[in-house]
Amino acid sequence: MTHPTPDPEPAAAAAEGRTVLLRGGEVHSPADPFATAMVVERGTIAWVGSEGAADSFADGVDEVIQLDGALVTPAFTDAHVHTTATGLALTGLDLSDARTLADALTRVRAHAAARPADRILLGHGWDASRWPEGRPPSRTELDEATGGRPLYLSRADAHSAVVTTALLDLVLDVTGLSGYRPDAPLTAAAHHAVRAAAHASVTATQRTDAQRAALARAASFGIGSVHECAGPDISSEDDLTGLLRLAAEEPGPRVHGYWAEAASSVADLDKVRALGAIGAAGDLFADGALGSHTACLHQPYADAPHTGTAYLDRAAVAAHVTACTEAGVQGGFHAIGDAAVTAVVEGVRAAADKVGLGRVRAARHRVEHAEMLTPETIAAFAELGLTASVQPAFDAAWGGEQGMYAQRLGPERARTLNPYAALLRAGVPLALGSDSPVTPLDPWGTVRAAAFHRTPEHRISVRAAFTAHTRGGWRAIGRDDGGVLVPGAPADYAIWRTGELVVQVPDTRVAGWSTDPRSGTPGLPDLTPGGQLPVCVRTVVSGRTVHLRPDE
Repeated sequence: MTHPTPDPEPAAAAAEGRTVLLRGGEVHSPADPFATAMVVERGTIAWVGSEGAADSFADGVDEVIQLDGALVTPAFTDAHVHTTATGLALTGLDLSDARTLADALTRVRAHAAARPADRILLGHGWDASRWPEGRPPSRTELDEATGGRPLYLSRADAHSAVVTTALLDLVLDVTGLSGYRPDAPLTAAAHHAVRAAAHASVTATQRTDAQRAALARAASFGIGSVHECAGPDISSEDDLTGLLRLAAEEPGPRVHGYWAEAASSVADLDKVRALGAIGAAGDLFADGALGSHTACLHQPYADAPHTGTAYLDRAAVAAHVTACTEAGVQGGFHAIGDAAVTAVVEGVRAAADKVGLGRVRAARHRVEHAEMLTPETIAAFAELGLTASVQPAFDAAWGGEQGMYAQRLGPERARTLNPYAALLRAGVPLALGSDSPVTPLDPWGTVRAAAFHRTPEHRISVRAAFTAHTRGGWRAIGRDDGGVLVPGAPADYAIWRTGELVVQVPDTRVAGWSTDPRSGTPGLPDLTPGGQLPVCVRTVVSGRTVHLRPDE
């Protein structure tokens, strides 16, 4: 790809005011399935069309980008991110690829030795279900590995953690909180208390550096927007306001913040507005997670004699949705287990009975994760206008006959999880995300995971998954004008180096892919598992370049 040497980076307003012609590539646009060129003017898509017609624009633009056959798509939206935690994982101790318990402990020792000045050591990502030892590190092992220093080490799903004795000593009365066990991962209130203590040790500078690193990583993967899922049980008010301020002041992806604090009246939502959040949604926990045995189930776990943890009941859900709807604020919940999903559906329906179904549907309330669904709850999502904010990489990581889901639920229940095809058939809006750092920022990998779901009946087409990861994210925040390259849309786009474009579908009864241009369907990269994913060359947000791959 070639382009003129750019001038020094102008101010944001000047960058958005430039007129740019992109030509000589493949532009993924419903406005013209054969488009090879695009014009961006004042931060907006001005024109999409053919190479021949592009000649008429060439002399009147500020910059011409020769695509050299590259693919241009809308920038991705990651609809569920924890930005600071992602940055801390990028810059700190990440155990997501630790292969054994012994490997994890070796990394803890090395991290502790390398960070002698840290008051509290932070780490993330362990998953004992993948280790041959089949168990997490004990407190005694962690005390030894850290030399007796405070350590907070969250599980991959971020709903439980193992900690050292020194960290417990910093948290008043932690042994009396729910979820505390003497030598087992902490969950529920005990986990929230130690997490708050650990995160309080992060300085403002460390936090900003982590946020900046996470947003830069997102931009390098062609992500133009993230939905930050903040709240009192998972981050802090300063964390959210600092992130929103950073995003406003520096080039990078758009950040749309959610604050997950339950409301029982319209007045309770004043904080949401004061913080600059766009909704009282995200990780407002109705339950926990399957890996930590805290997702709330109708029937007991296959590998534990209980049904998990319920944090919200039907009445609390109804009160929150009623308050949000009356205030004109988007509401939402985290719900993974089938009992939690039932509580959310019943609560939203009760709110609709009170304030009117039309008002509830218009608010576009959302449910994060929504993994254990039934035909009845899927139909309720459609009826109530709920958006399902889902993470296909969860299935790639933990699905399948031998995966963690099968360990927790048994194979039969595990096969029902994450039914994306059924959701789409019912007309439920989907928005795709990563829940980073639970799974990595990796949008094409996310699309691949949805299209090649471990349970074939839940697969959706690459095109449907791509749409849910681009336009779906904009619709999830109540905007219908973004996530698509058509005139008038925001100029949020990414340029990719990739192979041949195809049309892939999940139904084995028809051709699995096609390159026939006569179909009139814009092609997308071949995401067959094992193949190379597209490489992001440039990411642009509102007409402003926020990522440019080195040597391009």
